[in-house]
Amino acid sequence: MSSTLAGILFIASLLLALALCYKPLGDYMYRVYTGTRHLAVERVIYRLVGVKPDSEQSWGVYARSVLAFSALSLLFLYALQRLQSHLFLSLGMAPVEPALAWNTAVSFVTNTNWQAYSGESTMGHVVQTAGLAVQNFVSAAVGVAVAIALVRGFARKKSDTLGNFWVDLVRGTLRILLPIAFVAAVLLVAGGAIQTFADHSAWTTLTGGEQTFTPAAAASQEAIKDLGTNGGGIFNANSAHPFENPTSWTNLLEIFLLTVIASCMPRTFGRMVGDNRQGYAIVSVMAIIAIISMVVTNWSELSANGTVPQAIGQAMEGRESRFGVSNSGLFATATTLTSTGAVDSFHDSYTAVGGGMLIFNMLLGEVAPGGVGSGLYGMLVLAVITVFVAGLMVGRTPEYLGKKIGAREIKLASAYFLVMPVLVLVGTGLAMATSNGRTAMLNSGPHGLSEVLYAYTSASNNNGSAFAGLSVNTPFFNTTLGLCMLFGRFVPIVLVLALAGSLAGQGPVPASAGTLPTYRPQFVGMLVGVTVILVALTFLPALALGPLAEGLL
Repeated sequence: MSSTLAGILFIASLLLALALCYKPLGDYMYRVYTGTRHLAVERVIYRLVGVKPDSEQSWGVYARSVLAFSALSLLFLYALQRLQSHLFLSLGMAPVEPALAWNTAVSFVTNTNWQAYSGESTMGHVVQTAGLAVQNFVSAAVGVAVAIALVRGFARKKSDTLGNFWVDLVRGTLRILLPIAFVAAVLLVAGGAIQTFADHSAWTTLTGGEQTFTPAAAASQEAIKDLGTNGGGIFNANSAHPFENPTSWTNLLEIFLLTVIASCMPRTFGRMVGDNRQGYAIVSVMAIIAIISMVVTNWSELSANGTVPQAIGQAMEGRESRFGVSNSGLFATATTLTSTGAVDSFHDSYTAVGGGMLIFNMLLGEVAPGGVGSGLYGMLVLAVITVFVAGLMVGRTPEYLGKKIGAREIKLASAYFLVMPVLVLVGTGLAMATSNGRTAMLNSGPHGLSEVLYAYTSASNNNGSAFAGLSVNTPFFNTTLGLCMLFGRFVPIVLVLALAGSLAGQGPVPASAGTLPTYRPQFVGMLVGVTVILVALTFLPALALGPLAEGLL
């Protein structure tokens, strides 16, 4: 079987699996977030934290709850790392250096899981499990909660509430992430992944590097890492490590886990707004962008541009031999289109076009299908901008799902879109303008710029993957990338919740002959165009100096 045919079959298998899950998982999540019954374990949690589960919150209270929970999580995780040497099962690990502890705490609380260290030689069991693994669940659940709050903003009429953050957080963790992660962990164990707290003679599991052995529950951490689109872990080789990702079919399972929840959330959206066609339109936009990216990335890698790659038949540098080029390319596409950050190959080894496509995936805002929750709310913000553009073209006040998109709504949507470009471009420019940034680059010229651009793009989009070739465990990068992760996560969340509150307070606008149907193919095409064009206009100069210039050399 040729590499091209194998790649096509691999992609087709993934798309079929996602299509089969779209309706049942989407409907299940709809029931989770619209049901009124609280499980017994949930009622215990609410009593412990002093939450009234049947009360609802305005958008401001909802936002403050998100920020308060995340701030406490950040402080706890930072303290856990700094006090590591005094903890049970620390395995003799020293306290994590302050700048790195700050960067890591911000990274996991923001669902980025950027790692500037080798996990198995830096973190003991308690930090890995009670700190990092817990954030793998709850930071993902925060993203889903915010997305659901925005959907309620579209669905509700003249309401001043968006639900209860604490209820959404607990339900997302206990009813969605934990059960799926448990099943996925069992499948990964069946495929050969390690699940043990054995002695120091075994390696652990998820991303890391050297030979300070800290065995941990590899399969379960891998499952939630992929499911929660986190990407962090224990082994520096990440999902290329055989203890973490042993076979080709576990590789496919991990890609499936990266994308399944985000791909099914449009169904939940459609059910909650009372029109499944709206969900199909959003998932169609996600699918079109994702398929184009998969094709471009795999084509660029299989065509193996360059004298040496052409001589050997394909570019295998930086790829795990048991996966090959096509499977590695699909994993790279999935991890950069979502907010995962897990890798099974080194993106630094990709061709100029392939590496540039991976950067472009993140610059899109990771909306195809995007992170858990963040992909949906990012795409809905782009839909608001699209209907505004369409309204300008026909001279009508724009409407979306029966809500007018007025000055307040478009200002919030525009501010949301601008946050990430500001962080990426300012961060990259600062790094390239200072010796602290330039001396960390392994390569000079366009490829070196691509390494830096990738790092700030990954951090600002809460992705977490790295291009490699950049020494980021320095005070400069730990601080600046940490700030990009922090602002790139919570400023957009506050803007999304403000938008949701504004929409929820509106009364319904009856559809008329001039209303743009937002479920038809023309709207799908327009939303794809707006998404791509906005990014191209914003980042073309940076891309031209980096991967595009490298491709011309």
